[in-house]
Order: sequence, then C-alpha cells, then structure tokens
Amino acid sequence: MDTVDLRSDTVTKPTPEMREAMAEAEVGDDVFRDDPTVNRLEAMAAERLGKEAALFVPSGTMGNLIALLVHCQRGDEVILGSKSHIYLNEAGGMAALGGIQPCPVPNQKDGTLALDDILASIRTEDVHHPITRLICLENTQNICGGVPLTAEYTRRVAEIARTHNLALHIDGARLFNAAAAQNVDAKELAAPADSVMFCLSKGLAAPIGSMLVGTAKFIARARHIRKMLGGGMRQVGVIAAAGIISLEKMTARLSEDHLRAKKLADGLRQLPGVLLDEGSPHTNMVYFNLGEDVRWNAWQLTERLKALGVLVDPDGPRRFRLVTHYWIDDAAVDKAVAAFAQALQ
Repeated sequence: MDTVDLRSDTVTKPTPEMREAMAEAEVGDDVFRDDPTVNRLEAMAAERLGKEAALFVPSGTMGNLIALLVHCQRGDEVILGSKSHIYLNEAGGMAALGGIQPCPVPNQKDGTLALDDILASIRTEDVHHPITRLICLENTQNICGGVPLTAEYTRRVAEIARTHNLALHIDGARLFNAAAAQNVDAKELAAPADSVMFCLSKGLAAPIGSMLVGTAKFIARARHIRKMLGGGMRQVGVIAAAGIISLEKMTARLSEDHLRAKKLADGLRQLPGVLLDEGSPHTNMVYFNLGEDVRWNAWQLTERLKALGVLVDPDGPRRFRLVTHYWIDDAAVDKAVAAFAQALQ
C-alpha cells in the first residue's frame, strides 16, 4: 500500500477523470473573459450556491482576501472568530494588504460566535472608533474540530448584520462538507451571506483553485481586485476543468470521507494514550491529544509514523489533526490505526 497521507485534504491529487478533462479542456484567455471552461465553472458555482455570479481564484486565501477588500475600506474593522482561518492562518493579509483591523471574538466549542459577543463588538459611531463593516464566519470551522455551522445560526448572524448595516462573508473552504454532514443543500448554508468562498482543492480533490460567489456587482469588483493581486490567470481552463468535476461529482461523495473519519476515530479510541476530542469527528477531521502516559511528543510520534508509511501533521506539542479525503479508503484507515498502535508502544 502507498503512503497514507492524513495531513490534510489539501494533499488530494486529481482523479484520473480530472486529468483527462484537464488534458482535453477548451481554453481561452480568462482575463479577456473568453475561457469557456472557466466561464462554465463560474456559472456552475454561482448556481450551486444560489448567487448571481462567481469568480475563479487561485486559492482560498486569495478568495477571502478579495472578499474583505471588496467589503471594507482601509481602517475598517471586521468581526471574526479568534480561531478562524482568516485571523490565524492567512499571513495577516487583511491588515498588511487591506489596512483592515480584525476584531476577534471567541469561537464557541461548536464553532459559532456567540450572538451577544457579535453584538457587543459592533462599534458605536464615535470619531475614536474604527468602522465595523463586516462579519466573517467559517463553515466548517477547522480548529474547532471541523464542525459544521447550521443554516439557522447563519441566518441569525445575517439578521444582526442587516440590522446594523453590515455585510456577512462566509469562509466556506469546506462548505460542501458542512452540507453533507447536515444533509442539506449548500445553497441553504450560503443563502444568508453576501459573499462565500469555497475551495475546490480540498475535499473536492481538484489540484488548484477556489471559488468566490456573490452578487454580480460584488464579483465585478472582486475581478478587478483579483487582477490587482496578481490572480488574473490566462488559459486557466486546464485547471477549471477539474473544478467542474469537483462540483458535478466530488460534492456527492463527501459523506464517504466522514464515514472513514468515524472509522478512524473508532480505531484510535481503542488505543491507550489517545484522547479524542468530545464529539470528534464532526465531518472529515479527527482531533485528539496524547495522554500523559505517552512518552513521545507529537513531533517524535510523527517521525515514528512516517517510518511506518503514515503521514500526519501535529497540531501542537501533544495534539493531532487527521483528515480523511478522496484518497483515503478503508484499507488506508486500517493501516493508519495499526501504525498508531505500533508507534505508541
């Protein structure tokens, strides 16, 4: 068996069908808006999330940054989770490139931001204060365990945003995982938001790319900012073709990844020294800590597992996040559990 890679769902390689579609893709110059494959992908993405328009971008980080730059001016403030990807893992782009100030609110265990905390963070009209412009949610919420946010919760946040003349953006890198976990249409999860970003290159297995969706006016401005950031690509239909398969086929199989995450968690739960987070997994992520009786720290255990053909990514000195995806089958799960059992000895 090949190496089992549980570091992230970003490690997914394109499927054979994707590779064939990429090789045969009809292309044009996307900056001139005449790449037919990109145009088709953007139309599909907008339709799937119930928005007017969509934009193909190289990465989720760029997609989120573009959204913030459209919604906010320099000196404005964004309310977002203290454990959110935008705040912790996007290299400070909102501040460095947008002059935008984050207002972090504690994420609850279920990934949400408490509504009272959001309300308390909205600035009053005072010459001393930055202007609150935007609320950002993350669905699924990665660091909180890959937990999905509900449409009802998102609607309640959107009501706060509308009441206070704010916009709502969803970092939906794994929005289709959230939809699969709750057996709802992704369109329902996206409906309350003014803009949504979702990744094609994680659980949907495309090699490159993310989508940003919103109103036609929003996407027109986003297209201009994408060019400013260097994201205006040319014959990009060769990768957009894989994204079309992501939307047509890969969104329909994410529940398989969730089932394998549960199988993985069930196997690890039997091993001494493995302390799974309560409720884990919620989707395709298994979070756990090492017990005090385990002699290895996370980095030492990572090296022992690598020697056994299993790749993992520590999330702290004694903490792990394991992620299932298209290339993790039942045999891979069994191999991973056996490797942990051996490495922990």
